[in-house]
Amino acid sequence: MAYYRSTILVSMDPICIEKGALEIKEQIIEELKLQRILDEVEILDIPRIGDPETEGPDILVYPEGSHYIALTPESVRPLVVEHFIKGRELQQYSARMRDLMDEEVREPKDKEVRVILENIGKIDPRNIEDYIAVDGYAALAKVLTEMTPDDVIQTVIDSKLRGRGGAGFPAGLKWKFANQAPGSPKYMVCNADEGDPGAFMNRKVLEGDPHSVIEGMAIGAYAVGSNQGYVYCRAEYPIAVSTLNIAIKQAKEYGLLGKNIMGTDFSFDLEVRMGAGAFVCGEETALIASIEGNRGEPRVRPPFPATKGLWGKPTNINNVETYANVPRIIHRGLDWYTSLGSEKSKGTKTFALAGDVAHTGLIEVPFGMTLREIIYDIGGGIKDGKAFKAVQTGGPMGGCLPTSNLDLAVDYETLGAAGSIMGSGGMVVMDENTCMVDIARFFMEFTQEESCGKCVPCRVGTRRILEILERICAGEGMPEDIPMLRSLCDEIKQDSLCGLGQGAPNPVVSTLNHFLDEYEAHIYEKRCPAKVCRNLISYHISEENCTGCTVCARNCPVNAITGERKQLHVIDQDACIRCGICFQVCNFDAVEVN
Repeated sequence: MAYYRSTILVSMDPICIEKGALEIKEQIIEELKLQRILDEVEILDIPRIGDPETEGPDILVYPEGSHYIALTPESVRPLVVEHFIKGRELQQYSARMRDLMDEEVREPKDKEVRVILENIGKIDPRNIEDYIAVDGYAALAKVLTEMTPDDVIQTVIDSKLRGRGGAGFPAGLKWKFANQAPGSPKYMVCNADEGDPGAFMNRKVLEGDPHSVIEGMAIGAYAVGSNQGYVYCRAEYPIAVSTLNIAIKQAKEYGLLGKNIMGTDFSFDLEVRMGAGAFVCGEETALIASIEGNRGEPRVRPPFPATKGLWGKPTNINNVETYANVPRIIHRGLDWYTSLGSEKSKGTKTFALAGDVAHTGLIEVPFGMTLREIIYDIGGGIKDGKAFKAVQTGGPMGGCLPTSNLDLAVDYETLGAAGSIMGSGGMVVMDENTCMVDIARFFMEFTQEESCGKCVPCRVGTRRILEILERICAGEGMPEDIPMLRSLCDEIKQDSLCGLGQGAPNPVVSTLNHFLDEYEAHIYEKRCPAKVCRNLISYHISEENCTGCTVCARNCPVNAITGERKQLHVIDQDACIRCGICFQVCNFDAVEVN
């Protein structure tokens, strides 16, 4: 392993990239070469350091903890000379140090149990020795020296580990099917094609603890009888891909991947394959097609991948979180693992907690914890003191659950019975100002755009549902729209080829079941109760609160507001485009939404 006297973390936030972060990184490398100290300095990409809008492009230099902001091409040479040659900060670009907090993974709350996330931020993901120091690869050593493939499979079965990709199928049974399937070679595949909006559980594990996934895949390969594996990761995760490739290279150098692992007769190699951003490639048969170099479209099952998968050979597919659980189960034992979770769902689950909740980010909780505990005890409740309205679990194909479901236990069976799904771990919290019809429209728009188009129910059915929802939100809904939505949802759910189409109606069905009054208000009263749908609201200025400051008139993009200074202002309803700018800029709460 290489050792460095300094480490430079370069913010690769999209805004920083737009401002020239990539070019500045290249200039830093060139200047370090010129100063002949490139081999002494490690340069790493990270998602974000400070505020990219005001501080980007920025870098963080360790061990000093120096934060340099608003860098320009002209700043690179003096920065390298001052900091790395002369050993003092370049004050011109130095930001006052503050506590930089990872907004994605905060310190665990009292009710959290960190298993998958336990190493994130505590080890250097690009240094295999850090992972080994926390008992990394000890489980693989135990498997290769003390256990048979059948022993490993039985251990995973007994652990009741369920696939974390969404369906919750028992991981051990998957491995058993692949092990028993005739034919060779056999393949191990990791599904890291995380496409749910706002979900980043898999990305964070690959960026922060990649060796846990590699070790889990190697153990699975030994159990199944595979010598080749693939990690299918989104190209939109460049840091995850880079970190994973470094980890794979290091594992090979240490004899933990490749030929005769740990001096045994077991061999296993691993490659990273990148997807092009198609959401449907998260479905395992579409993923297989993509790895093969074909269009990412699902196929009819059976046969299942365990018997006929990648290149027609037996293939085991699990996601990042599933594989990361395996080394922990082997190393710490069944008693420890089965003590976590509920009766049918053992262990923990990571969630990307998002939306109108005080504390967003990644969390990890034992199965069986209630939605109320997650949202209020861990998430800190609803922002700005507003009331809770709904929570969606399971990503774009999950259901929206109302207040009456807050005390439901979070596990596969309970969420499914309530009309939602576990999914890969998305959890979006919505407050009282959310229009549930608009939410259904938003998620249907996403799934309709992401449909591969192979089967008619999904390709055409989602389009028809979206058209109806758009019409309702525009104030043009008709009474027959509600039974039509229910009928279309039933047909799409029953007849679609893959999980995307089968799950696409869930947001619509759940909002119809739990928030029917909002649909009826849109259709019969031409009113949006949440005051969100533009065509169903109007803005008025209160005579009581208006001070005549003219701020609203000066900011109106269509000059729809008139009035003299210190006099009541009036909005011309015919000219108003309902953009809401007047509501946003008024400092006296004089603009009302009706």
